[in-house]
Amino acid sequence: MTDPTSIETAQITFVVDGEEVSVPDNGVSLLAALRGRLGVRAPKAGCNPQGQCGCCTVLVDGAPRVSCVTPVRRIAGRVITTVDGLAEEDRERWSDALLATGGSQCGFCTPGIVCRLEGLRSKNTAADDLDAVDRALAAHLCRCTGWQTIREAWSMVVSGSSVVERARGEERNFDDASRRATIEGHSTQQVSADVVLGRGGFSEDTAPLDSLVAVPDGEGGWVVADSLTEARALAGKVQGRHGTTSPEPPLALPEGEWELTMRTGWVEPAYLETDASWCEPGGEPFTSLANGGAFGGKSTTNVGQVARELAYEHRQAIRVVLSREDVVRDGPKRPPIAAGVRADGSGVIRVVRTEGIAEAIRNIAPQFVVEEVDVVGPPTSVDIRGAGVAEAQILLAALAAKNADESGDNNAHSATVTSAEGASATVAIGLDGVVRVDLKCGRVLDAIVLRSYAIGAVHMALGWVTSEGLSVDEDGMISDLTIRSFGVLRSADMPHVEVTLHEEDSEPVNGSDAVFAATAAAVWSAQGWPTDWPTGRSVLSNARVAQ
Repeated sequence: MTDPTSIETAQITFVVDGEEVSVPDNGVSLLAALRGRLGVRAPKAGCNPQGQCGCCTVLVDGAPRVSCVTPVRRIAGRVITTVDGLAEEDRERWSDALLATGGSQCGFCTPGIVCRLEGLRSKNTAADDLDAVDRALAAHLCRCTGWQTIREAWSMVVSGSSVVERARGEERNFDDASRRATIEGHSTQQVSADVVLGRGGFSEDTAPLDSLVAVPDGEGGWVVADSLTEARALAGKVQGRHGTTSPEPPLALPEGEWELTMRTGWVEPAYLETDASWCEPGGEPFTSLANGGAFGGKSTTNVGQVARELAYEHRQAIRVVLSREDVVRDGPKRPPIAAGVRADGSGVIRVVRTEGIAEAIRNIAPQFVVEEVDVVGPPTSVDIRGAGVAEAQILLAALAAKNADESGDNNAHSATVTSAEGASATVAIGLDGVVRVDLKCGRVLDAIVLRSYAIGAVHMALGWVTSEGLSVDEDGMISDLTIRSFGVLRSADMPHVEVTLHEEDSEPVNGSDAVFAATAAAVWSAQGWPTDWPTGRSVLSNARVAQ
């Protein structure tokens, strides 16, 4: 297969991480040239070519640039630096700081963020100028960490704080850290400097450079070509778009007299590494990493099986890659609900029909009647973080908060959730704008990792209640295909979070799921229990307090 645009009639020469390179002037982006032609895997493709997630950020003559929307012909004669090309001392300083704060979980977004912040540091920005950091991070999306630990890492690096001992000291057991991360992520996770620097083994980073590339053809089949650029062109890939309508919950409330009512809409998991796999003929497919936030974890897809079949058919290694638009259109969403709860804690939860959802809700809250409803819309999955379970927990925790509020005992708007595993999380939305988390979940194992996952859970919950949602039309088609349209909270929108961890003499269990539900209940209570989510209000808006 030959790409007619790849005829090397002209060459573009530039420097990448200290090495002079040349690529054909064939109209591709800098990211495509780096990853596809040169095998430079540090910059990641999270939304390519939307230019909205920041994962592909590199330094061009020392200035941060989003490489997926930068034509390679504009780079002639310039110097490109990825996170791998930073001075060793600077690279280690960033990885140590991010390890010390828990500022990286999956590591997919981190190389781009490090390049962005290194560019900011070169301007002699002060360690405590967090407004400047927030403005810089506005070009990025992180689903895992909740931003705070990234800001903390910035302050450590720029202030010159010694972080090596804290991050790598003998007192820290990285096996325990990885175990805690695995418990919180519900899948095998690793905590290491390599993960921080984006070297954790993402599918697209490990594929042979000469692999063929397969992308969906839009009709249930696959287009196979020599490069991702060619495959997408042949498939007629349409650039992502942002709808003009607001997200609306699809279900009507159940009939009855209710103390509290809630309606949620379609929510995109928004994991940054899109579904991808590669396979050699007769081999086993290498699939996407489970590491990362994504509302708790990635849903399984068929890309591995497709890679296996296409590799056998073409007798060559095949990469199967979904675009951001493919994932949004075809990937499973959180099942929307419409629910009412009575003063005695009983109620009705109506939920978009989803395999396993009714059983999951009844297991945690048997006092609720569950009604599954057929709705035209995107696929849903019970594997999305706490699907159904969290909603039931939120309704009950918010009911308790409402009762306490009416008795004058809940000025901080707190909510407590105890998980089926026995973890207990109390989250308080303070009048000072601080979110306070009190968490018990067995042996801590690694306080840095557990704190990071707790802050990440706060971030996910705040966005879910206030800003996240997809517009879906009457035909079930999603109109929001750009990554920025999902409503994930920016760094500047994230309140400060204080986390108190309690060491217990019991087996460690997941704690961040309880934090997730308790945070949602607390911020919903702080906003006065509006029925429809997202509420469209700022995270800490509370008319009653303002009065």
